[in-house]
Amino acid sequence: MARAITLIRSASLSDVAEYAYAATAPAESRLIFLAGACPLNDDGSTAAIGDYVGQAAKAIENMQAALTAAGASLQDVISTRVLVASTRQEDLVAAWQVVRDSFADHDVPSTLMGVTVLGYKDQLVEIETVAAVLDS
Repeated sequence: MARAITLIRSASLSDVAEYAYAATAPAESRLIFLAGACPLNDDGSTAAIGDYVGQAAKAIENMQAALTAAGASLQDVISTRVLVASTRQEDLVAAWQVVRDSFADHDVPSTLMGVTVLGYKDQLVEIETVAAVLDS
């Protein structure tokens, strides 16, 4: 299946970042804007309370379900924003590692942010996503 995403790297920028610095999608692609994927169970309760890694994994699982419903997959994601309710860099990195590992070689541009609080009780992680697909 043809993919709409082209990841952009630049030799003039540091290669220490674990993601592409930019991505493009052709004009004929259909953009999909996902609401922030939250670590919520089917019953609406917060999963993995107190666990950044567990919440990041549940948010990825929920993000994949939303992508599937929209006719897309992780390979169609063009960018992410990972929000982590913490002031500790290690907490942000723990959540980020789950996200990075989930995307494997499809290392889309991403922003990792520490925030004060998120919307659900006991929520520590949320992942915003934009995807692009070429419909046949």
